[in-house]
Amino acid sequence: MIQLLRICPLLLPLIAGNSAADSTTPSQQSSIQQIMTAEHRSSKNIARNTYRHPRQTLAFFGLQPNMTVVEIWPSGGWYTEILAPILREHGQYYAAGFSLIAERTPNWRKNYQRKFEQKLNQHPDIYSKTIITDLSIPERPEIAPAATADLVLTFRNVHNWMKGNYAQAVFDSMYAALKPSGILGVVEHRAKPETSLEDMIISGYVTEEHVIKLAQAAGFKLLDKSEINANTKDDKQHPKGVWTLPPSLRLGENNQDKYLAIGESDRMTLKFIKP
Repeated sequence: MIQLLRICPLLLPLIAGNSAADSTTPSQQSSIQQIMTAEHRSSKNIARNTYRHPRQTLAFFGLQPNMTVVEIWPSGGWYTEILAPILREHGQYYAAGFSLIAERTPNWRKNYQRKFEQKLNQHPDIYSKTIITDLSIPERPEIAPAATADLVLTFRNVHNWMKGNYAQAVFDSMYAALKPSGILGVVEHRAKPETSLEDMIISGYVTEEHVIKLAQAAGFKLLDKSEINANTKDDKQHPKGVWTLPPSLRLGENNQDKYLAIGESDRMTLKFIKP
């Protein structure tokens, strides 16, 4: 069974990692490549490798198999399918999901979390060492024991926190979980410069400037940027914002071929360090 630890994070097991590494080795790259297309992944999720570039993205963030890694709001577990097996033997993977305890968590997110936990329990050979914590501001801000993580990752979540008006508090939580010199990796839908805060929340696209501002306010320093997840076909002008594009396709069959041809959104990939 998966370790469902919803008590004080100080009681969670600690496994030291290596926060000094900046890139994966060729053998680790090969391992990630194999996991990307492994049998435990659905064909639908494998197809998204084309847009999400997990091998290059995780290499950019400096993932090592002996690290303690926290992923924020893994939702359906797309990246969990890659991170959990990589970290299973020598590292530790925390999945800081939607809170089933916090009253403010909407039911649809609780349903997502239940399905996520069911998924993990169905494949104990892959996920049994995953530690599930939760994140809800202000009730559940501790995603892992303080100053124990080598790497914190968040994929396409910042716009959700902005809509809930607690983005800064989440960045503070991520900062607290990391060791000194620990790395924060952020992938987010990228808005055009000078997009208003209101338009960011409505569209789901966030400016790089705003994400950097949130991170720096928490104490992080920007280390690097990458265009790994850029998509020049995405002009960010869509009727339903980022959800117009795949995988959401909110317009259904209306102009679906057009949006499939664009692919998933243009995304920033930012790497921060905790001094």
